[in-house]
Amino acid sequence: MAKRDSAPRRYADAAFEIADRDDTFERWRRDLDEAARELEADADLMTVLANPALPLDQRRTVAERVFGGLSGPARNLVLLLVQRGRIEQLPRVAAEFRRLDDLRQGITNATATSAAPLTDTEVRALTARLEQMTGGRIALQTQVDEGLLGGLVVRVGDRLIDGSVRGRLERLRNQITAGAL
Repeated sequence: MAKRDSAPRRYADAAFEIADRDDTFERWRRDLDEAARELEADADLMTVLANPALPLDQRRTVAERVFGGLSGPARNLVLLLVQRGRIEQLPRVAAEFRRLDDLRQGITNATATSAAPLTDTEVRALTARLEQMTGGRIALQTQVDEGLLGGLVVRVGDRLIDGSVRGRLERLRNQITAGAL
């Protein structure tokens, strides 16, 4: 079994502790998301910053130029990742920081997958229903999967609610083959 790399979580934990100490959660979140987007959008930048054949000073100079608009602590984290040869993990660090910040704020992330795009009214109603079910705040992302035929599949944290037509048909097929009907 492959060992899961916990480095992004450790870096995010450290950043979160600093954000907690300085009460700069929003700034950290914004900076890490911005840096991760920049890195993911520019494959050449990732190649340069992750290339151990380039001298560290050159890679640091590029990182300082590209990420110069970040706050000092966030920029230092990016430079540390460059120095330690872990810059490719920056998007995972940002995602882990968002997860920690959501936990701090009592927000649960949910994903709703439907066969057709949901209207704003449907999204608001679904969010309200999920908040009622969980007793907390919900950050809802929506996706479209035409293979569902109809209905919704909702994932709230580690819980899956399958109300799709495809899911119902599969359950019906399983009942028929098991002789349960």
